[in-house]
Amino acid sequence: MMVSRVTAPLSRRTLLKLAGAAAAASTLGLGPDEGLANGGDAPLKPPSAKRGGTFRVRINQPPVHFDPHQTAAYSTMVPLSFAYSRLVKVQGGSRVAPGTQPIEGDLADSWDRQGETVYVFKLRKGIRWHPKPPVNGRELTADDVKYTYERLLATKGSGNQAILEMVDKVEAPDKYTVKFTLKEPNVWFVDRLASTSTWIVARECVEKHGDLKKWESVVGTGPWMLERYEPTTKMSFVRNPNYFQSGLPYVDAVELTVDPDPASAFATFVAGKYDFGPESGMAVRRSDLSVAKKKIGWYLQTRELLIDFGGLAAMKLDQDPFKDVRVRRAIAMADNWHEVLEHNVLSTGKGAPNPLIPAALKEWSVPIDKLPPEGRKLYDPDPAGARQLLAEAGYKGGIAIPVETTAGYGPDWMDAVNIEVKNWKAAGVQVDLKVKDYSAFMSSSLQGKFDKMLLTQRDGPIDPDWYFTPLLPGHPLNWSGVNDSKLAEMIKLQRRTDKEKQRREIVYDIQRYFSQQVYFAFGASVSAVATWMPYVRDFGPNIGPDYGGRLVAAWLDK
Repeated sequence: MMVSRVTAPLSRRTLLKLAGAAAAASTLGLGPDEGLANGGDAPLKPPSAKRGGTFRVRINQPPVHFDPHQTAAYSTMVPLSFAYSRLVKVQGGSRVAPGTQPIEGDLADSWDRQGETVYVFKLRKGIRWHPKPPVNGRELTADDVKYTYERLLATKGSGNQAILEMVDKVEAPDKYTVKFTLKEPNVWFVDRLASTSTWIVARECVEKHGDLKKWESVVGTGPWMLERYEPTTKMSFVRNPNYFQSGLPYVDAVELTVDPDPASAFATFVAGKYDFGPESGMAVRRSDLSVAKKKIGWYLQTRELLIDFGGLAAMKLDQDPFKDVRVRRAIAMADNWHEVLEHNVLSTGKGAPNPLIPAALKEWSVPIDKLPPEGRKLYDPDPAGARQLLAEAGYKGGIAIPVETTAGYGPDWMDAVNIEVKNWKAAGVQVDLKVKDYSAFMSSSLQGKFDKMLLTQRDGPIDPDWYFTPLLPGHPLNWSGVNDSKLAEMIKLQRRTDKEKQRREIVYDIQRYFSQQVYFAFGASVSAVATWMPYVRDFGPNIGPDYGGRLVAAWLDK
C-alpha cells in the first residue's frame, strides 16, 4: 500500500485554510457565550498584509541551552522555533482551532508511505541555510536531514531520542530525497516529525562548536535568524532574507525577553511593550484580564486556550506502598483538581481534568464521563474514601512518602503543589516535599532518578502516542516501572491501525484501562486566555512551544 501526501505552496491563505476555532469551547466545558473571550475570529475579508516591525514576546525562563537534541525544555524550544525548520509542522494561523494539530509540509514538499514501514520525503528545492558562518547560506540537502536524525538518535541520555525511536535507518538516495525505514509500523511517525525536537541542524555548526549548546551555533533555515543573545535577559532575531516561503515572514524582527516575575511581565504587557500575553501560551492571567482590557482597550484580541501543562504524579511501582493499586487510587482520589483551578490565576476555576492524554488534545483525550466507574471516581475528590482505601491496603495509620519537585515551573506551579500536599495530608498521606533546582530536577528526577514519587508538569510532542511511551516495559522514559503486557499490546495495536476512527477507539480504550490501574495520577489543565494586541493580524494561539510557526504569517497593522 502507498499513501501519498503533497504539500501545496504555503501562502498565507494556505496557512489560514482550516475551519474557525469556535469549537474550542466544547473541550473546556464552557457555555455557548464563553467559548471565545473576545474577538478571536479572523475577519471575513482580511486586509492586505504589511511588512515591517518587531514582535515583542516574553518568556519566563532563559534557555537551558540551544541544543534541540539534548533537552526538551520549553524555554529552549520556544526561541529555536524562530530560527529552525523541520520536515513537517503543525499549521498555524487564526483559523486553526486550539488543541487541533493539522500537519503540513515545512521543508518537505511531499511524502509517501510505501508499505507499513517505509516513508519517502521529497524536499523543496532551493532552500538555503541562514547567510551566516559557518554554513554561509549554502543549499539544504537530504544529507542535512539524514545527519540531523542520525545525530538525534545517537544522543544518549536525552528524552528527545525517544521521539524517533521507531526509526531503523535514514537514507538520502539523492539530493532532495530522504527515506526512513521504521523498525515496526507506527502510523504516528509523520506526527512525530512535527515535534519541536526535530529541527534540522547543520553539521558545520556541530563541528565548529562541538555541540549546539551555544547561541552562536543556532544557524537554521527558519524565518528569522538569532542575531544576539544577552544571557538570562533577551534574544534578538532578524528576518531571514532567504526564507523559502515566498514573501514571509512579514515582520522584520523578534525580541524574546526573559522575565521570571509574572507581575513585572504583566505590567510590561499593559504598558504596550509586549505584543502578546506574557504567560505560557501567550496568555494573560484571567484575574488580570479586566485590567488588561481597561488599559489596552476592550478591542484587545483574546481566545480561550486549554493549556496542556497538567501536573503528573509518578510513583515507583516496584516499591511499597505503590505496588498496591488501592494506594495509587487513594493518591489520585485525594487530589482536588477543582481547588487547584480555583486558586490558579490563569484560570480562576476554568479548565478540565486530565486523563492519560491531556484534555488539551481534544481529538484524542477521552472524556471523563466515558471512563469506567472506578476511573470516574478518581476525579471526584474524596479524602475519606482515600483514607478507607489506604486502610484496606493495610495502612490504617496512613503513609509517609518523600516527593520530589521543582520550583522552576513558577509560582503558580508551587501553589498547586502546596494544595496537593495539603489534600494528601487530609487523606492520610504525609509528604516530605523535596524542592529541587530546575536543572538538577531535569537531569536527575526526570531521568527516573527519584526515591519514591515525583510531581512534575507534563508536556511534550503533540501526538497522542507520545503519552503512551513511558508505559512500555523497559523503556528509558518508563520512570515508574510500568510492566503491563496487556497495556503494551494495546499501545502497539493502535500504532498499527491506519483508520483514524478505529484507532481513536483503541486510544480511548487504553485511557479507560489506565484509569483502572492508576500508574500515574494527573492534575488538571487550566483554561487560559491567550491575548494579543489589536494591531496583530493573522495570528492564532495553540498548544506547544512553536511560537515561530504561529507567527511566520502574522503581521503588524500599524
